[in-house]
Amino acid sequence: MFMKIFAEKEAERFLKRQGFDILDGFFVSSSFGVKKALKKIGLPCVMKIFGKKIIHKAKLGGVKLNIKTYSEALHVFANFKKIKNVQGVLVQKRLSGKEFLLGIKKTLEFEHVLVFGAGGSKVEEKKDVSFRVCPVDKKDIRTMIKETKIGKRLPKKSIEILYENLINLCILSDKYPKISELDINPFTVSKSVGKVIDARIVWG
Repeated sequence: MFMKIFAEKEAERFLKRQGFDILDGFFVSSSFGVKKALKKIGLPCVMKIFGKKIIHKAKLGGVKLNIKTYSEALHVFANFKKIKNVQGVLVQKRLSGKEFLLGIKKTLEFEHVLVFGAGGSKVEEKKDVSFRVCPVDKKDIRTMIKETKIGKRLPKKSIEILYENLINLCILSDKYPKISELDINPFTVSKSVGKVIDARIVWG
């Protein structure tokens, strides 16, 4: 079966066109690009590698959070460029808040399944995830959020933000049936704002 992968750059461009709120960032391929990015977004910042053949950035040591100085950013960039298959580096403003995993996955039995849970770099260790078969309604989403540890005792505004984005994912599964897997991790909710920080899409 033919499969096509949208890594972070392509995935975020696609999601932005679909109405998702993406955390602004700059894809750079030189130290000069890092300087320009930092002038626009400031510090602290986050830096991540990107490349079409790269799937697990954190496992390769390709994610650096909370970079506080200009010289540290240049040092991180130099080290990232040494990693195999790196095409460039994404520089983003550091956004603090709760990190969630949002996604859809195509299964043989149920077609598309909606995924929600705890996000971040250690998502596989946390194993705090809930699933629902698409399509879903508001009650389904509220229940799946409450089934997770991270979803308990969330403020009303955070639940509303999560609901809106999870519903949008289900709509995407119907609009684009060839999406095999779509992962947004993390989706960060800070105060009254929810942002896609990283994403990946598999078509097949």
